[in-house]
Amino acid sequence: MVSEASGWYARLDQACPDRMQQIRSWLDFWESSVISGTPVAASLPNSWPTLPAALLTDPGVVLEKLLSRFEAVTDGRSPKGAYSTPSRLVGSILADELASGGYRKKKEAPPTLSLSAIPPAFRDYALKLNKEAVSDTEEEYYSDSSENTSSGIPLPFADPSCGAGLVVSQLIRFHTQRIEGLSAENRCTDTLRLLEGLQLMGSSGIAVEAARRRILITLGKAGLVDLSGDSRSQMIGRTEAEMILESNVLEGDPLLGEWPWNENPKLLVSRPPWIRIKDRFRGYDGGSKLRKDLSSKLRNATEYDGSLRFSALRGNVNMYRLFLERSMQLVGSEGRIRMIVPDSLLRERSSAPLRKLLVESNEWFSTWSFPNPNRVFPGITHGVAVIGLTAGGKTEKMVSYGPLTANDISPDAGLSRTSPSLDLDRGAWSSWTDAAWAVPRMPTDSFERRKVIDAIGRLADKPRLSEEGNWLNPDGDSVRVRVGEIDQSAWSDNIGNWSDRNSDSPFIRNAHFLVIDGEVCLHHPAFDNDVEEGSIQMSHSSWTGDNNSPSGPRVACQAILGSNNDRRLRWAVIPDGCVLSNSVNYLEFSESVIESLISRGGGSLVVGLDWLCEILNSEDLEIWSRAWGANNNVNNYEIENLPFPVPEDELAFSI
Repeated sequence: MVSEASGWYARLDQACPDRMQQIRSWLDFWESSVISGTPVAASLPNSWPTLPAALLTDPGVVLEKLLSRFEAVTDGRSPKGAYSTPSRLVGSILADELASGGYRKKKEAPPTLSLSAIPPAFRDYALKLNKEAVSDTEEEYYSDSSENTSSGIPLPFADPSCGAGLVVSQLIRFHTQRIEGLSAENRCTDTLRLLEGLQLMGSSGIAVEAARRRILITLGKAGLVDLSGDSRSQMIGRTEAEMILESNVLEGDPLLGEWPWNENPKLLVSRPPWIRIKDRFRGYDGGSKLRKDLSSKLRNATEYDGSLRFSALRGNVNMYRLFLERSMQLVGSEGRIRMIVPDSLLRERSSAPLRKLLVESNEWFSTWSFPNPNRVFPGITHGVAVIGLTAGGKTEKMVSYGPLTANDISPDAGLSRTSPSLDLDRGAWSSWTDAAWAVPRMPTDSFERRKVIDAIGRLADKPRLSEEGNWLNPDGDSVRVRVGEIDQSAWSDNIGNWSDRNSDSPFIRNAHFLVIDGEVCLHHPAFDNDVEEGSIQMSHSSWTGDNNSPSGPRVACQAILGSNNDRRLRWAVIPDGCVLSNSVNYLEFSESVIESLISRGGGSLVVGLDWLCEILNSEDLEIWSRAWGANNNVNNYEIENLPFPVPEDELAFSI
């Protein structure tokens, strides 16, 4: 079904190459179908390809995809890799927020009598009374408050990256359901209050145009806006709705520009762009200069008092981080934020300043984690997280929900009560992470979750591998993590299959690190006679070029990609004379540490390194690596920051 839909977009590009025209035409077809009450497929012209079944049910999905493809090309990316935010995920977030936020408390229902217990002659009369009672009860919820709609939506409601209006279209769905029992006049009044309380900003003119029209079409389909006239008897007139949306859905840059509304939002829900600054403007003339200029503007953006607007900029900045920090500035005191972000935010080192801001200057109350979001967020290859935040205050406890799947969310009910969760109390959380406020990746099974928590507790206060002055290097010479010396792509001519030629050096790459009977071993034909001819370990295992690798044996680590492997880190001793691929990391020791390892090995450095590998391959360290890994890749700083537990027989290890 997914490939069928992808093929439709490719065929559409042939029929209508102008992607901006694609968006406008689709909005015309969608509106026409709503007015006529016919499926949108019936409104498509013959020149457009036939709409596949996968795209028939929700015209908004097509609109989101068309806009995401347009924006990808504008950014200098390929439209083939463009993805759109799923409405199901957004609906789940809104359902959870509007329920947990306490914006609408229903009164306790009075006792009822089953209609089956009433004589048949009275049932019709009882049904009529019930309908009137429901209508009267709903009318009791009506309020002319400017802070909330009668449907329980806090105002103002903001989305600083509104795209094609997905968030508000889902918000209108909830609004429509909750005002069903109101009179026609009160429905109109309450809907106008909602529209007047919107604060939406799009990054381009076509995004703003798409959002405005989508909101109109959604309201028209719900019977709240008259798409074909200006009648106010039962519905809001189209002209009035358009005038409000022209003031409340605006084009602009919330990162560098000013927020054009005076009142702070009470609730902000958004999925900002997930794109690094270095990936912008690819293919543009002068793209490098454009990227540098943008980076400089963002780093030097200031507020009225001269303070920097963004305090958490670090490393290769991804735009979503800036939107999250900016949103904290936009919402009012005790305003709420729900934002969809990559789950790398929860653990990567470059996001530590932003996490510190979340915890120490706000109430970070919840996180949803989807480590494998294929069914939740199609097209995304990395994990997804949903951050829940109350502006201002201080975080005492954050509830981390995960790992979550598609079965844990519902666009009508929010997050399932049976979803796995972990309470991160501030004290223990701070000691676990040295106040870097990373959020551990947890397994689903309750027994395995307990093992992770216990392992973290045992290791949290241990010195780090590269920490100066730990028990392995008390003189202060820290251990360094280095990358293997050979790039396989650049030096492929010097890499061949093993054939026992004495002139060749053993070439060690990721396939040579195996786990056999629970033990990590180096499975290379130069050292293991059990390697079979034609195996993957035999190929690309010989180096014919100059051997400039460091002398002596080394401890090396193979980081395994993917969270479902038997191990994430595999440590082994590499004999002298081997050449390492750049897919392999190794530890660099000072002379004093090498002397200590020789002493520990009874005069043999290899024996000392074997002993060290046993510690590094321990179950606790493997659990720690999985829990705190930022993503499937293993960064050098993760290895450097591994806890280095003192072995039980350290007293026998004379320094």
